[in-house]
Amino acid sequence: MDQNSLAQALQDLPINDILYLPTVGSTNDEVTKQAQGGAQPFSLVVADEQTKGRGRSGRSWHTPPGAAIAMSLLLPTNRISATDIPKITGLGALAVCKALLGYQSAAQIKWPNDVLLAGKKACGVLAEAHWRGDELEHVLIGMGINVATQSVPPAESLNFPATSVEEILGHKVQRETLIREVLARLLDWWPKLKTSGFINAWENHLAYKGEDVEIRSTGESIKAISGQLIGLDEHGYLRLRLSTSEEKSFEASEIHLRPRVDSQAN
Repeated sequence: MDQNSLAQALQDLPINDILYLPTVGSTNDEVTKQAQGGAQPFSLVVADEQTKGRGRSGRSWHTPPGAAIAMSLLLPTNRISATDIPKITGLGALAVCKALLGYQSAAQIKWPNDVLLAGKKACGVLAEAHWRGDELEHVLIGMGINVATQSVPPAESLNFPATSVEEILGHKVQRETLIREVLARLLDWWPKLKTSGFINAWENHLAYKGEDVEIRSTGESIKAISGQLIGLDEHGYLRLRLSTSEEKSFEASEIHLRPRVDSQAN
């Protein structure tokens, strides 16, 4: 993959600028820098290697060269409010799921920001918004997709099992083609971000729907809450039916979703 092959693959998409970098610390940081320099919405940064990839709760990882997709896209700020930012994370995850359907692979979304293949993490999504007071200066979405098997970190370093697209499909995947498919789906769904149709599509790809799950917090506000995952509310928040039969919504913030171990078959 290089600048020319990427530009050729994306030539039919309304991407304003494409920057390919052999190596970068973080594609999200690079897009932020581009935005501060006046870059237009739908400017894209793709890196072959990412040395300081960033996820939720400040977790970081290394994307080895030639093995994965590390990309970030600057998005328009018009009509976007603070309550829309979690939906942008869902938008990225949905775009990856829809793209993988083209490879005859059924993906699921482990709310709020992971894409699973065969129950294992193959992709992470991180939306970031930058504000000046109440004014949204810029918003972007970053996506990291494990393509080749060497992109999967060692099992002992993981807090959730991981896999790669090629491991699941059993054949090689051209990264430029997959990037194009993901971006095409993202751009198609972007105008629908505030619609119930988007929430329904996101919900239809949820992992563990109808199952008993547990959410935990990295902070002190929520220790551990168990319930049946029943879907999403209109904001994209997770809806659980608790043991009291009460239905409650949870925003992403710093909570983490897991299937209930005692609900799995032995």
